[in-house]
Amino acid sequence: MTDRLGAVIGGVDTHKDLHVAAVVDEAGRIQGTASFPANANGYGQLERWMRSFGTLQRVGVEGTGAYGAGLARHLAEVDVAVVEVNRPNRQMRRRRGKNDTVDAEAAARAALNGEAQGQPKAKDGLVESIRVLRIAFCSARDARTRIANQIRDLVLTAPDQLRQALEPLETAQRVARAARFRPGELTDPLEATRAALRSLARRYQNLTTDLAELREQLDALTTQANPALRAAKGVGPDVASILLIAAGDNPDRLHSDAAFAALCGASPIEASSGRTVRHRLNRGGNRQANHALWRIVMTRLATDPATRAYAERRRAEGKTTKEITRCLKRYIARDVYNLLTKTRHVPNTTDLRPARLAAGLTLTDIATQLGTWPARISELERGRSRNDDLETNYRAWLSQVA
Repeated sequence: MTDRLGAVIGGVDTHKDLHVAAVVDEAGRIQGTASFPANANGYGQLERWMRSFGTLQRVGVEGTGAYGAGLARHLAEVDVAVVEVNRPNRQMRRRRGKNDTVDAEAAARAALNGEAQGQPKAKDGLVESIRVLRIAFCSARDARTRIANQIRDLVLTAPDQLRQALEPLETAQRVARAARFRPGELTDPLEATRAALRSLARRYQNLTTDLAELREQLDALTTQANPALRAAKGVGPDVASILLIAAGDNPDRLHSDAAFAALCGASPIEASSGRTVRHRLNRGGNRQANHALWRIVMTRLATDPATRAYAERRRAEGKTTKEITRCLKRYIARDVYNLLTKTRHVPNTTDLRPARLAAGLTLTDIATQLGTWPARISELERGRSRNDDLETNYRAWLSQVA
């Protein structure tokens, strides 16, 4: 019966409590509209209702990363193609008005005519775990910074006795000392300030503990999700988590490195007209991913001879520092895309630590000999960072010692 009815395309305007759906045929004619509850039962009802009109080819869904996330997962589980639909533009809304049924019909037609082609993120793997943990990490980090500023301001306006004792200290020392305060009668402004500082300091310490735990979890998960990305120069757990989240659990949905660069806001936008041929800065895209690319650029400019040589060559050609940075971000976006979508071999360095311990050497011994920091040696031994030159020198020196 379904085959005889022909092919149909669905569209859904998603909301917190209710999803409004529409179905069109291949000619764009409306077959029906209906509303369904935004829960597991409603998803099944919506799917069966759409299939009743014919062979369901695909469904355009608004907000697959928010209210439509559950519906998108359900449709993917029952092998229905889902495409991400952007909100209708303002000109269309001014002409046709705005209501949920109109938006659902627009979503269906966008999926029909190919205007909506984006494949939503799968959100069913390791990257989704990284995403939710990063939300908690960023929340704790921002809250700790806010508390540190509040402690600083309280010390600034505190009575002279307290101010002279705490103002010269660094934040960590100030927190440690304030956490041990034993305030007296709170009617005295001095004692009330000590009580407030103790409360803030202990909250700061709790957040510091949470941050350390979350950082370790993100470190382990990002290394497990994509060891090649973590081994790239300038990529730590924070940068790796941002880039992995931007690509999602299914980075194959990004059909080219140009698409990934556009997603990160690192692709120049053509702004030519007549005889004028030029490109302008892309201020769109995922700005966190754009910042992550910038951090990689800054790290490589400081530590990578090849990147510094490239910057000097482009500067000799008349490029400004900002233009060089933009070129490097576009290049690194291509490199990151390849790391996200293609399997890369990562050298195994887990044998270095047992060899060092067998030789009776500490991290400081190795770092002093190789002219680096003990933390760099530790990251190399654990496979958390990649440095081929340092690994070569490390192995060569170990072989001499042995």
